[in-house]
Formats: sequence, structure tokens, C-alpha cells
Amino acid sequence: MNNISTTDASHQGLTKAQAAERLRVEGFNALPEPERRHFGRIFLEVIRQPMFALLIGGGVVYFLLGDHVEALLLLMFAGLSVMITLVQELRSERVLETLRNLASPRALVIRDGQRQLIAGRDVVREDCLVISEGDRVAADAVLLAADDLLVDESLLTGESVPVNKAIQTLVFAGTLVVRGGGMAQVQSIGANSEMGKIGGALQGIKTQQPHLQTQISRMVRVFAMVAGIAGVLAIVLFGLFRGSWLEALLSGIALGMSLLPEEFPLVMAVFMAMGAWRISQARVLTRRASAIESLGATTVLCTDKTGTLTENRMTLMSVIGEQVNDTLRAALLACARQPVDPMDVAVHAYAKDHLANQDMVLAYSSLIRAYGLRPDLLAVTQVMSINGQAQAFTKGAVEAIAELCHLSAAQLQTIRQQADQLAKDGIRVLGVAQADVIAQSSASENLPETPREFSFHYLGLIGFADPLRSNVPAAVADCRSAGIRVIMITGDYPVTARVIAQQAGIESAQVLTGDDIEKLSAEQLALRVQTTSIFARIRPQQKLRIVESLKANGEIVAMTGDGVNDAPAIKAAHIGIAMGGRGTDVAREAASIVLLDDDFASIVKTIRLGRRIYDNLRKAIEYIIAVHIPIAGLALLPLLLGLPLILTPILIAFLEMVIDPACSVVLEAEAEENDVMQRPPRDPKSPLLLPRRIVWAIVQGSTALLILATVLITAARSQMPAADLRALVFTALVIINMGLILVNRSFSASLVRAFLRPNRSLWILLSGVSVMLVIAVYWPPAQSLFHFGQLHGHDLAVSVIAGVCSLLLLEGIKSRWFRMNPMATQSI
Repeated sequence: MNNISTTDASHQGLTKAQAAERLRVEGFNALPEPERRHFGRIFLEVIRQPMFALLIGGGVVYFLLGDHVEALLLLMFAGLSVMITLVQELRSERVLETLRNLASPRALVIRDGQRQLIAGRDVVREDCLVISEGDRVAADAVLLAADDLLVDESLLTGESVPVNKAIQTLVFAGTLVVRGGGMAQVQSIGANSEMGKIGGALQGIKTQQPHLQTQISRMVRVFAMVAGIAGVLAIVLFGLFRGSWLEALLSGIALGMSLLPEEFPLVMAVFMAMGAWRISQARVLTRRASAIESLGATTVLCTDKTGTLTENRMTLMSVIGEQVNDTLRAALLACARQPVDPMDVAVHAYAKDHLANQDMVLAYSSLIRAYGLRPDLLAVTQVMSINGQAQAFTKGAVEAIAELCHLSAAQLQTIRQQADQLAKDGIRVLGVAQADVIAQSSASENLPETPREFSFHYLGLIGFADPLRSNVPAAVADCRSAGIRVIMITGDYPVTARVIAQQAGIESAQVLTGDDIEKLSAEQLALRVQTTSIFARIRPQQKLRIVESLKANGEIVAMTGDGVNDAPAIKAAHIGIAMGGRGTDVAREAASIVLLDDDFASIVKTIRLGRRIYDNLRKAIEYIIAVHIPIAGLALLPLLLGLPLILTPILIAFLEMVIDPACSVVLEAEAEENDVMQRPPRDPKSPLLLPRRIVWAIVQGSTALLILATVLITAARSQMPAADLRALVFTALVIINMGLILVNRSFSASLVRAFLRPNRSLWILLSGVSVMLVIAVYWPPAQSLFHFGQLHGHDLAVSVIAGVCSLLLLEGIKSRWFRMNPMATQSI
């Protein structure tokens, strides 16, 4: 805020040491937190799951059969299963807690005489708050300075009309600054604030995305129904044909466990939480998990220019005017005394080197009133007291300055030619004007509400260079190869916008301005946005029209913004993206994604990560479907063929120790596919699993089952003892399961390339499983517990050969499958 910065010198704020002590003694500036999923709550959720009930039921049956050791072992597996799920769920909650802290409102405070942007929860009593348009007030505070300050207090009062605020009045935590700015000293924080007394609560991050959750829930219901029916049939058939109803119950539990997809909800929770965490590592905050799903479907990315495509590191390059010194002096007096805005900083730096009497200019002037940018007037005006007389100085868009100076069409045309010449080099151009003496007094009471009533005369132009970020052209090229059209929407001069867009690699046959848009109907604009990728001199409310037009054309739109007036467009877009550095809290709250470093390349990284996350989620679901087919088959085949029971509930619980971390940790950590940014955007209406992907999962599971059935039947015909048969088939099943993990690591990469893909979690899992398998089949106490016989060397060789054959056969099928069906790789 231009006029507020002048008070910084007189308000040094607390020292860091004082603030730290206040924070230690009085606690955080936070309201009572909404209920979190703590350990006890997660534990209760886990033990209510059907799989846990089946494990407990199996343990009870073993007790009734007199197999106490087996019963205790199954209960131990039940506890281990609960522990694994708890670890994963608590890990997800810790990630979400970190993201909630990142998403909390921010506050600009003065400490040790310097402005610092901190988390709102770290504000303490007697902190000096600097509040600006678009901010959420962090705490109850008394105003020390105010400039045209208008605050929406409807959160507390229900009154929708914003309230004007003056010095010594209170502003309250949670209220919204809709205009102007000010400085205030904090009086009450947290529960002691007015909002705290009412009992308001901050909204947390949503941990589930409705569309995906619906699909997952539907899949769980289908599998659970099949598991229930199959389990009951198994009990009836076993009981009728073999006479032992307790053993029948055991076989039914085993079959139900083999079919129950208890991994689905775990996978969903872990992938969404870890996905948001991975995206945060790219300096992007995911405020709504539904954005992860939408990222892979994005077809249009609308981006701002300044600070997003460019570095927002302004350098004043040129001053044009009949009297260059007068133009520079007026530009300086139109800036904040202690500049924060990059253009103000650049003007001060240039004036220091090129204006001989800069210090005198600042020393003999004081601010009376500032008029900020308005949607209908893109200029900043400051009324200064100089030698007891009030003068006004303004800088802003060339058109706005021309309007304030009432220039003729011919004069405007001449100025535009000068501006065009600068803009061809990518220079951002502002006009500068001055109203000499508007009052003989330094009082502000009689000043008009708008600077349009001042008699300005035009002085000249100032031009700023704002270099393109070095990583932007490559990021735009990535978008293009991924089928995503990049649209630049800026308030800058049209010629400048075109030059910067061309440097970034954004091609467009024409530039559409805000004035052009005003003349177009909704249908006409929808037609124009199909071929236009550069929009200049766009006012915030026109961004909403652009977004709605793109959506009307069937596009999936991601939209960036930073101001209060950008919020409607951000919210209307499928993916709203707010600037974390320069963005307002209102924009952040409307957005589903926040860029913590305001860098365009971060958006592209996020899209890449979003596609990877969705890829890996599909891999995990396919693996779960595939691995359950041979398990269910081995639970059912002995019943149909009159063979000894192979998979007991204990062995299935053992397998779950492999399946759970494989689908929720190993596949989640898989690297992206090589073609992740060479595919067209995913159809947002497409299901989580496409029919061809379901077929592929069934092919994997059926192939594994066919090989296992061959081993089972061949060994049974050779009169192999039941215990030896169980050890042989179970070993083959575990090895084949490890092969399924390797097959599902990549949609299309060869086995050799898949082995070269780094994934530490994979090798930890495979090593651990191998050690556990060796202990289970060769250590006598474990053999006894699992009812395993001897696994001779040739039996182990058969198991390994079965696993290798399964792996190679599936790799061959996958290679041929994707060569014949190239669209099968289009997971995104």
C-alpha cells in the first residue's frame, strides 16, 4: 500500500526475540482446530473393516478346531495388518497436516523494522500488521493508519455491505479487506479474538475427491458382494460334500479374504495424500485433492504474464518526455515512499542514479492521500503535500493516463507510437502525469473520491524491462507436446504482450484486448477464444468471460490469478491457480492450487506430477485386481477338484503383508512414464479403469492362475503330500506375485528398462518378501505354523521357473498388447 509504507519508519514493530517469547507464552494465533483423525479414531476405523473381521473370525474358528497356535498366529497377522494400515494412515495425516499449515492464511508484519510475510498462526499480540486489498485480517487489531480502507465483516455480523474503517477503529480476525489498506497493532489473537469467541473454525483440506471416491466405492461394493456370495457358496459346498462345517467355515473365510478388495480405500487415501505432498515438493500447494484428478485432463492453461512468465524483477530502462527530469520526478512521487511493488522499486533505483535532487524531493513531500488501481482506471495516484500545497502525481496504463489528461485522439496516437516502439523490445510502458496545485491546504477532507476530478497534464512515458523466466520456453513446449494450449492473459500493453508471448513460445495470429471483448457477445467470444492465445489490457472481470467461453467450448481450464477480482475466474475454472507470493488470500481461498513461488514452470511440473499420480493409481488398482485372481483361484480350485486346502486364512493374511505395501507404497513411488507429457489430455469423463485396462488386469491374473493351476494339478497327480504341495504352490504364488509387481511398474516400458527405473521401496519390499518366504518354508517352527512340508531343491526350482515363465509371458503379452493397441497406454 503506497501511503501505508510511509509509516513503517515510525512503527518498528516487535523484535524477533519479543515475538518468539510471546508465541511461547501465549501460544499460536489459531482457533480451536477441527477434529483430526488421531490415532484412536484411525484405529477404530481400521478394526471396523471387513478384512479385520474375517481375520478375527478365522482365529475363532482355529480355536474351535483346537489349533491354538494357528489361531494366535492369525490374530498376530490381524494385528500386523492393523499396524501397517495405521502407519500408512498416520503418514497420510501427517502429510495433510503439513499441507493444512501451508494453506493457512498469511500475514504481513513489521518486525525489527522490516516487513516479513509469516503464517497467520505465528502472529502475536502487539505485532504491527500491514493489511492490503484482498487480505484476510489475521487477528483483532486497532488501526494505526488507513487509506480508503473498506472491510467486509459479514463473517461476523452477517451484514453484506462493507464497512469503512478509520484510524483508531478495530479490524477483526477473519474479515476481508475489499479495498484500500492500512496498518494495525494486534490486540487479540486466537480464541480471544471475536471470531474465537463465536467459535468459528477454519476449513481443512479435503482429503478425498468425490469423482474418484465414487468409482472406488462402487468397485469395493462389487468386489465385496462377489466375495460374500463366493464365501457362502464355499461354506455350503464344503460342508455338504466334506462334512466338516468348521473347516467349511474356514474355507469360506479364506475365499472371502481372497476376494475382498480392502486395499482400494487404503490406496486411495495414500495416493491422494502423498500426491499432494509430492506436488508440494515442486513448490505447489494442493488445497483441494480433486485438482490432482483434473490435472491430467487439462486442455487449456491460462496464465498471467508479470511474475509468472516473467521474473517480476523490473528495471526502469527509459524515460521519455519533453522534460525527462520532470517525468522521472512525477513518477517517483507516484510511488510508495518505501517501495514494495517491483515497479516502484525500479523507479526509486533509477531516480537515485539519475535524479540529482531525489533526496530533497522526498524530504520536502508528504503523502496526503493515495488512490489505488481500480478496474475502471488502471492508474495509481498519490496526492502529496509540497511546501504546504497539495499536488497529484499519477502513473499507469497509457490509455488511463490519456483519459485523466483528456488528450485528443491525435495526441493519443503519437503517444501510442512511442509506446509501441518501446513495446517491440518487450518493454512494459506506463504513462506519467501531474496535477500542479489542486489545493492550498494539506488536509485530505475535501479531496474528491476519484482522481478523474483533478486537472492532470501529460508528462511522458517510463519503460520497464521484465525478463522472461529462463525455464518458460521449455515449459510451454512441454505443454504443447502434452496437447495443452497455453493462453496468456495480461493487463499489459498489447505489443509488449505479443513480444513476451513470442519469446515464451505462445503463438497467436491476433491479440484480443479488453475493449475488443466488451464488444463481443458470448457466442462471438467463444468463437474467438478458439484461435486467440494472447489477451492484453484485460480487466479482472473479463477473465471470467474468457474462462466461461473456454468452458463453453468443452475445454478443461486451468486459470491463474492473484487479485481479489481474479477470484471469480479462478473459482469458475476447473483448476484455479493462485499466486502464493504476490497473491491475495481471497485468490488463494478460491483456488484449488497455490504456486508458492509464482513460477509458470511450477504449473507444468504440477501437471506432469498429476499425470504421474493418476498413472500410478491406475497401476495400483490393476495390480490389486490382477493379484486377487490367482489368490481367489487357489482358494476355490481345491474345493472344486477335491484337493487339500492350499490357502488358509493365515497364508492369505501373509500375502496381504506383501500386497498392501506393494500397491500403496511401491507403485505410488514409481517414476513417471516416458511419454507422460506426450499424450493428449485425458477425457475427464473417462472412468478410473478403462475397459481395455480391466481386460489387461484380468489377463495378468488369469495367466498367473493358469500357471499356478498347472503346478497344483501336476504336483497333486504325482501324489505329492498335502503339506509339501502347499509349500510348493504357495512359494510359486509369492514369486509370481513379485513378478506381477514388476509387470505393473510401467504401462509399456520393457522389463530391462523397468529394472533400471529407480524405486528404492520396490527393492526393499522384494528383499523383505524373499527373506520372509525363505523363513516360512525352511525354518521348522514356521513350517509347522503354516503347515508346510519339505520344499526340496527341485520343488524350489519349479516355483522359480513358474514365476519366471509368468513374468516373461506377461511381458511378451504386454509388449504385443500395447503394440497392437497403442491407445491402451493412454492412461491419462
